[in-house]
Amino acid sequence: MKVVQPIRDPKKVNAMLQYLKSINERDYMLFYIGISAGLRISDMLQLRKEDVQYAHIDIVEKKTNKPKRFTFPPYIRKDVQRYIQGLSEGEYLFKSRQGDNRPIDRSTAYRILRKAAEECGIREIGTHTLRKTFGYHFYLKSKDIVALQALFNHSSPETTLRYVGINQDVLDKAIDNF
Repeated sequence: MKVVQPIRDPKKVNAMLQYLKSINERDYMLFYIGISAGLRISDMLQLRKEDVQYAHIDIVEKKTNKPKRFTFPPYIRKDVQRYIQGLSEGEYLFKSRQGDNRPIDRSTAYRILRKAAEECGIREIGTHTLRKTFGYHFYLKSKDIVALQALFNHSSPETTLRYVGINQDVLDKAIDNF
């Protein structure tokens, strides 16, 4: 299995946002919510309009079967509210163009992200890149590994640091300074 990386460069994050916004709103919101909420793609794809209407969002994580309560950061709340205005109750946020009301599948999400990444000159991308990008930038801004560990439901801070690529950054800097 290929290891994917977070998008470390804020300019590349913005390039992805701009590219996806020019393509369509669903794909833009997939990326924007993904890098802003830190959810696994399997949990994101199951979100429906009513799931994100209020300040706190309650889900049961598909992978762990554990309940999770989270909120969107203030900078994205207005965009999410505007986006869901065009959706009906019960409608998936990331609705497939095939069928009545089905979410896109994981492979479709991957293809969307991969094409955008190619256009923006980004390598080592996958659906997990969204969650890793959230974690990477959350940690850089807050330096709160305990909070990030809790958000990701990881068993140790070391796991979280390795997951978001901070350990790799430290190793790369050590070699550069050698």
